[in-house]
Amino acid sequence: MTELTKLTIAEAREGLKNKEFTASELTEAYIAKMNECRKLNAFVCETPEKALERAAVSQEKIARGEGGDLEGIPLGIKDLFCTAGIATTACSNILKGFVPPYESTVTSKLLAAGANFLGKLNLDEFAMGGSNETSAFGPVVNPWSKDIPLVAGGSSGGSAAAVAAGMCAGATGTDTGGSIRQPSAYCGVTGIKPTYGRCSRYGIIAFASSLDQAGPIAKDVRDCAIMLKNMAGYDAKDATSAIAEVPDFEKVLGADIKGMRIGIPQEYRVEGLDKEVAAYWDKAAEILKSRGAEIVDISLPHTKYALATYYIIAPAEASSNLARYDGLRYGNRVEGTHLDDMYINSRTAGFGREVKRRIMIGTYVLSAGYYDAYYLKAQKVRRLIRDDFVKAFEKCDLILTPTAPTAAFPIGDKSMQENPITMWLNDIFTVSVSLAGLPGLSLPIGLNANGLPLGMQLIGRAFDEENVFKAAFALEKDAAFRGVK
Repeated sequence: MTELTKLTIAEAREGLKNKEFTASELTEAYIAKMNECRKLNAFVCETPEKALERAAVSQEKIARGEGGDLEGIPLGIKDLFCTAGIATTACSNILKGFVPPYESTVTSKLLAAGANFLGKLNLDEFAMGGSNETSAFGPVVNPWSKDIPLVAGGSSGGSAAAVAAGMCAGATGTDTGGSIRQPSAYCGVTGIKPTYGRCSRYGIIAFASSLDQAGPIAKDVRDCAIMLKNMAGYDAKDATSAIAEVPDFEKVLGADIKGMRIGIPQEYRVEGLDKEVAAYWDKAAEILKSRGAEIVDISLPHTKYALATYYIIAPAEASSNLARYDGLRYGNRVEGTHLDDMYINSRTAGFGREVKRRIMIGTYVLSAGYYDAYYLKAQKVRRLIRDDFVKAFEKCDLILTPTAPTAAFPIGDKSMQENPITMWLNDIFTVSVSLAGLPGLSLPIGLNANGLPLGMQLIGRAFDEENVFKAAFALEKDAAFRGVK
C-alpha cells in the first residue's frame, strides 16, 4: 500500500476517480509513511484520526461524482497557517498551546477543493531561517541524508522533506525570501512562490507583511500547478490580495516554448557558486534552447545589494509584527513581579535566538536617527531592484538562475551557526525575486557528485505564472530527475 505514496497528486486523483483504490486506502498509506519516517521530524502535529474521517467523506463524494479538484488528496500544512481546532505555533515557544478558532483562507480553499490534511509541518521559528534549525521542535532531517544528517532547508523545511519522503502528496509553504524555493532545491522537489498578492495572507502568521506569500510544494510541476490553482484567488479579508483572475495553470503544461526568450543574469555568477550548480545552470539553458527557446544575456545590476536590502526590510517588518506576542492574550506567559517583567520574561523564554536577532535588527533600523539611514534607503534600493527586473523583461520572457549556490549542508554546520551572514548567503538567488514581488519556481535539475539534489529557478513577470509553469514543465521533462529512492 505504501506504493500509493509514490503517486503524484495528478496520478492519485486519476486513481481515485477510476476506483483503483479508495481515499481511505490512500490516506492510510500516507499515515503509514509518516510513522515510518518520523525520525525526519517533518511533522510537529499529526491528525490521523481527522484525516481518516475526512477520507471516508471524500470517498462518498467521489462515488457520487461530486468530488472537488483535490478530493481525497492527503496534504501537509506548514505550521504557519491557522487551522481551526488544530494547534498552530509557528514552531515557537511563544505560541505554545495556541489553537486557532478560525481557518486561513488558503487552507479553507484547499478544504473546499476536497483536500485532506494529515497534520502540521515543521518550519524555522516564525519562518526566520534557511535550514529549519531554528524551530522550537528541533531541525528537520533531509530525506537525502546518508551518513551525516543534512538540513532540509528553510523555512519550509518540513514541507519539502515531507513531500520528498512521501509523507504527504503535497504541502503548503510560505516564501518571504526563498522559503519555498530553497528547501525545494535541497530536498529535490518542486515549489513555487507565486506573485505577491496571488494567494491570500489571511490566517498566515506574519513574518514580513510586504514579502510573505503562500505557495505549494509538490513532487512535480503539474502537482504545483494543480495546488496553486486551488490556493490562489482574491480575498476581501486581505488588503494585499490582488484582484486578478486565476488561470487553470495545468492547461498550459506541455505547450510549445519555441521562441520564448530566457534571460541569464551574469550578476548571479557570484563567488561561492558551486561549480556543479554552475554546470547544471548551463545544462538547463541548453535544454530550454533545444526546445526552441532563445537564450539571452540580461543584467540585474542591483543584485549585489539585494541581501543587505532584504535583511533590513524583513527584520523591520518582523519587529513590528512580532510586537503583538507579549504573553497577555494567547500563547506562552511567564509571570513577573510587574507587567514589564511579564513582557520581558515571556518574550525572553518564548522567542529563539534567530527571532530575537531579527527583532533587534528591525527595531534598530526603525529607531529614531537610523530610520532614514537604513530603512528608508533600503526601500529605495528595493525599487531599483524591481526596476532591474522590469528592464530585463523587455529583453526576455523568463529568467533562469540557480535556486541556491550549493547543495544541502550538514545539520549543525559550525560555519553557519557561528556566522549568521553565511547562512543568509544561501538566499542570494531568491531574495531579489521576493523584493520585486515576482513569481519564482524551483525544480530539481540533477544530482551532484555526492548524490544530492540541485535546483534551478525560473522567474517570471508579475502574474505570469503560466509561462513559468510552461517552461518548467519542459525543463522537468528533459531533465528527467528522479526523487528519493
